[in-house]
Amino acid sequence: MDLATSYLGLSLRNPVVASASPLSNTVDGVRRLADAGVGAVVLYSLFEEQVRREMAENARLAEAGTEVFAEALSYFPADAGADSDPGPHRYLSLLERAAAAVDVPVIGSLNGVTPGGWTSYARAIQDAGAAAIELNIYYIPGDPHTTGREVEQRHVDILCRVKDAVTVPVAVKLSPYFSSAGEMALRLDEAGADGLVLFNRFLQPDIDPETLAVVPAVDLSSPAEARLPRTWISILCQRVRASLAATTGVEGPADVAKYLLAGADVVMTASSLIRHGPGHATVLLDGLADWMARKGYASVDDVRGLLAVPAGTDQAAYERAGYVRAMRDANGAHRPW
Repeated sequence: MDLATSYLGLSLRNPVVASASPLSNTVDGVRRLADAGVGAVVLYSLFEEQVRREMAENARLAEAGTEVFAEALSYFPADAGADSDPGPHRYLSLLERAAAAVDVPVIGSLNGVTPGGWTSYARAIQDAGAAAIELNIYYIPGDPHTTGREVEQRHVDILCRVKDAVTVPVAVKLSPYFSSAGEMALRLDEAGADGLVLFNRFLQPDIDPETLAVVPAVDLSSPAEARLPRTWISILCQRVRASLAATTGVEGPADVAKYLLAGADVVMTASSLIRHGPGHATVLLDGLADWMARKGYASVDDVRGLLAVPAGTDQAAYERAGYVRAMRDANGAHRPW
């Protein structure tokens, strides 16, 4: 059974990719994921705020040093233990060691919201050994005066800044909350995105009525949440140059198969690996291989995109017809007695 696939121009041994999570914040964690069989590992995210903090501190120390003497260079952060610095220094050290420790691609992850100078840090991630960069643009426009076009342009600008800084492939992890998610995907594709990761899951805090506090919450995804990204992957398949990565709602082998049938190049998961441990990747892969054997498919290429929206289809009408059919079937299944 040939499970090999290609993502961002990288040759992977299979389409299951460990997405950014606490499981990939140590070399041992990355090694355990690779040993379990994943095709690639996305390192946990380095945040724009961490990079800006380090840049500001370095600038402050440099300015102070110019008024003292040559030994002022010692003000700069020393090469302390790799795990003692929670910011960019530790991230680059981890990336370098992880890439050297495993035989699968390690993808760096940058998380930010503004097209500022922090994006140049992508080059440092590349130089540390990242096979590619996943650009996670986590942005919720809280100002109601912000227009949709401004939000979209922000995404394009950040991508262009990062693309200018690196030569490795860059994937954009984006949210579904655009007035036209398809047009946004096309704009990012035209701006040079090598891959699109569908979709980001935004933090949705809750309210505790007893403590009268807003409580942050990060919930693991469920298979029901896969329907939205699967819909858009099936629409975008063969309509963009960029690779398509599915993420959200992967729990078992059937979820992997569904995403491949929709047209995904790779299927990313974090929640299932957190729930069941890195070894669950083996369960996903063995189950996928068994399903392919039962259906008579010899390779992932035989499966990919079989149930994507057919080329030349009126996509809006296609989706509308599916909606109407689903509502009609639901009404028939739940008639009052």
